[in-house]
Amino acid sequence: MKLHLIAICGTGMGSLAGLLKAAGHEVRGADENVYPPMSTQLAEQGIQAYPGFHAANLDWGPDRVVVGNVCRRDHVEVVAARERGLDLTSFPAVLADLFLAGRHSLVVAGTHGKTTTAALASFVLADAGRDPSFLIGGVPLDFGRGWHLGQGEAFVVEGDEYDTAFFDKGSKFFHYRPRTAILTSVEFDHADIFPDLAAVKAAFAKFVGLIPVDGLLVVAHSSPEALAVARSARCRVVTYGLDPRSGADYTAELVPGAPAGRQLFEVRRRGEALCLFETGLCGRHNLENVLGVIAAMQGVGLDAAEIARGVRRFAGVKRRQEVRGVAQGVTVIDDFAHHPTAVRLTLQGLRARYGRARLVAVFEPRSATSRRQVFQREWAESFVDADEVLLAPLHAPERVPAAERLDVEQLVRDLRARGCAARVLPTVAEMVEHLAGLAPGEVVVVMSSGGFGGLLEKLLARLGDAVEPAVHADLPGIRHLLGRLQLPDDGVEEHLRDFLVIRDAQRRHVIATAGVELYDDAGLLRSLAVVPERRGQGLGWMLADHALQRAAARGARRLYLLTESASDFFAKRCGFQPIDRSEVEPAVQASLEFSLHCCAGATCMRLVLK
Repeated sequence: MKLHLIAICGTGMGSLAGLLKAAGHEVRGADENVYPPMSTQLAEQGIQAYPGFHAANLDWGPDRVVVGNVCRRDHVEVVAARERGLDLTSFPAVLADLFLAGRHSLVVAGTHGKTTTAALASFVLADAGRDPSFLIGGVPLDFGRGWHLGQGEAFVVEGDEYDTAFFDKGSKFFHYRPRTAILTSVEFDHADIFPDLAAVKAAFAKFVGLIPVDGLLVVAHSSPEALAVARSARCRVVTYGLDPRSGADYTAELVPGAPAGRQLFEVRRRGEALCLFETGLCGRHNLENVLGVIAAMQGVGLDAAEIARGVRRFAGVKRRQEVRGVAQGVTVIDDFAHHPTAVRLTLQGLRARYGRARLVAVFEPRSATSRRQVFQREWAESFVDADEVLLAPLHAPERVPAAERLDVEQLVRDLRARGCAARVLPTVAEMVEHLAGLAPGEVVVVMSSGGFGGLLEKLLARLGDAVEPAVHADLPGIRHLLGRLQLPDDGVEEHLRDFLVIRDAQRRHVIATAGVELYDDAGLLRSLAVVPERRGQGLGWMLADHALQRAAARGARRLYLLTESASDFFAKRCGFQPIDRSEVEPAVQASLEFSLHCCAGATCMRLVLK
């Protein structure tokens, strides 16, 4: 089938395009903002994205035209499709018709936590060898993209309650044929399409009613409105919550002894101990998300050991408390939070992870709800765990009636009345200059549902010598650097998401890099390299230190390396100890790096991570 996607560069539409292409369909589309990273991802898959919306974009003769929910009925390509008698359809309808029929649809719905929960469920299933398909409104770090067409029975979908299209005002998740569903929470949101909480609850109740009698609903006990919605279910209902006294079917209790940056917890099912679990996700809200996945995975037939392994290995999701870089000792975090509850829980989680470190929150009121005064009072309470709050002016205020707009200056006054340093800074440039004065050890979290004018990238560049996760655009630079130093680059592309880089002042060239390949709870530190002109300035030490921290945060217990000339550096600076090669774990020995480059003169070393 030939399908044309209007607004193809959106996160959801771009992922749908990938699914369609993988299924053998011919796919093209158009968007007015055709730029990386989505334009690059589409090009890599051989999917053409026309720049700008024009009637001529339909000249290639598609069978169906998929309309994004941002398109109005007078959109130029919608009008052209109707004039030509082409079939108009929506993103959710295509997903249901072409992919969900005949599969076990596992839908994750709720006001908060959908993306992380859906990504974790997908990863646990994949880690257990079930090869699920999935479509997620974010990018799981373990997969590098938000979609996959698998051979397994399960299809995990992030179920959005937002409306479907101009010709279908029902919620997207009405299309998703749920057989198993996780309901994380129900609160008022999307003030542009729902008049009140009752309307939100009605939408979720209708969704829950779609689950067949022999299906399963897993619902958060901590959300009273979610529990109320669950009463409309015809299927079996299982509840989960962190409070062991709550009466939830699945409960969790933190256990001491977790490695730094991780949470260790015991799960009980109806009062009986199930298993010890460990996760690198921070915050009690994420612990609850994990608990919901554990309950759902048991419902689809995974045993506790399979689930525990996947939970421990899960790396997280881009833009969900994602560390984008550490520069001059300042940790810079990217987060998508745009609802007061999400902001509050995110800051609580970061406070728990970073302890007494000074925490600065930078917030852009950008989403349809966050720009409205419906949560004026709640916003003042949501930043309680931040030491300082920087607020941007409303994004595109003209799209919200003046009488309904959030009063940002009033929010500043309310925050100051609670003892929190707060201010509005009108431009990204002013924010960058203010944040450039942060001291080593301080943490800044940038919170927006959009790009925030490139604030993150500009801040990291301004601070300088930032240690950052590598992206696909860094691959040529990493290879060039390794080649320049006569170091092997085998396997770099396959393990690119496990690499860190430092870029030059213009952020164009990689001047230092290091990678950590993970093999269950063991890791292999490799490719530590610094351009000769920057040696002796501590870049190698910074990279090695952050690589060790990152490996520990990902659940590694032991770290190995091979070195021909730097054993003293790794021993004195990092604590590695020489070992016999026979002591190296089989999974590490079987790695490409180890098997190809364990030359006679190389020293094997190991570090036990705490």
